[in-house]
Amino acid sequence: MSLGPAGASLNPDQAENFEDMEKQFAVKAVQHMTTYWAILEKMKGSQLRLTKMDDEIYEHFKKDFPEFDPTETINEDTMKSKEGKERWRNFMMAYEKKIDDFNFGTMLRANPKFEYGEKETIFAMRMQFYAIEIARNRQGLNDWIYEQAHTT
Repeated sequence: MSLGPAGASLNPDQAENFEDMEKQFAVKAVQHMTTYWAILEKMKGSQLRLTKMDDEIYEHFKKDFPEFDPTETINEDTMKSKEGKERWRNFMMAYEKKIDDFNFGTMLRANPKFEYGEKETIFAMRMQFYAIEIARNRQGLNDWIYEQAHTT
């Protein structure tokens, strides 16, 4: 949805109900989060492909973010700093016409060692989720979820 050019006034008679939009977003984000977790419980992450472009995304991510360590907790402040936003924006725009909902908001675990939770989850864009989770899956960092689900 576009609100018009920057600085333009918003006509309240033509604006959609933003509260409803936020609720719809929250529902979609939670659905995505629970679906991904359910998949990880049924299949080892190291055997999972999230997109048809996993290899390309992974190589691009390693090239653009060589310092990223998938085993560590994500520093949300660094990720969302002015410089961080610019780096991620440049990375994500390469997928604008290649990945559906590439810039849709989603939930991302800050650390692969923990389940989703209030303090362990951050808001991210879909391409950030794909890049980080593909890297985690390639290193087998999400396999514990499958193993945990199959030991009880």
